[in-house]
Amino acid sequence: MLLEVCVEDIAGLKAAVEGGGDRIELCSALPLGGLTPSAGLMAAAAKMPVPAYAIIRPRAGGFVYSAEELEVMKSDIDAARAAELPGVVLGASLPDGRLDFDTLATLTAHADGLGMTLHRAFDLVPDVEEAVGMAISLGFERVLTSGGAKTAAEGVTMLERAIAAAAGRISIMPGSGVTLATIGQLWPRLDISEIHASCSATTSETDERVIALGFSAPSARRTDAAIVKALKAYFT
Repeated sequence: MLLEVCVEDIAGLKAAVEGGGDRIELCSALPLGGLTPSAGLMAAAAKMPVPAYAIIRPRAGGFVYSAEELEVMKSDIDAARAAELPGVVLGASLPDGRLDFDTLATLTAHADGLGMTLHRAFDLVPDVEEAVGMAISLGFERVLTSGGAKTAAEGVTMLERAIAAAAGRISIMPGSGVTLATIGQLWPRLDISEIHASCSATTSETDERVIALGFSAPSARRTDAAIVKALKAYFT
């Protein structure tokens, strides 16, 4: 089982590698579902011995993008390529939740030569089978999805539908809320070869001034090397 760990900073990147993660999803702002990481973090990730895919998501919220936002995303793909990252994580929606095939075709063409993951914009689709077909035709390697639910464990029925629709033509990678406590609800029930998790633990901000001035929440979750190692060991 390949374990992909999502990280949002250099400490998390190092913890994911130390714990034995197999691939990195590189982000900023994980509490918002992950936004495009900085060029500096991309460059740092490229030096690690584990492949890292940068999410290309220019803002929080839904995945319906303007022409101007599309240009930003294309520039961010260029930044990932310039950093010599092996891949990117993409997604775009129409107002009704269907995948925006035209926008995704533009993005995937711009990312030619890079590995590509379709992100959780997939979780908004009204027709799972149609969306899986689109992902395949666009050249994605995998779909990251929680099965349309808040957590992958809650979305296991839709995950099964996606896996059936994929029929081995594309990887369906469960993600969201994947922990040692929930993994047993996903595997071995699901026919999967890779899984996505934050492998994080709660930490507290000790400087009250930092909290008072709005620079940090009282607590946050941070990638933990021991949790990465434990989740990886679950499959061996």
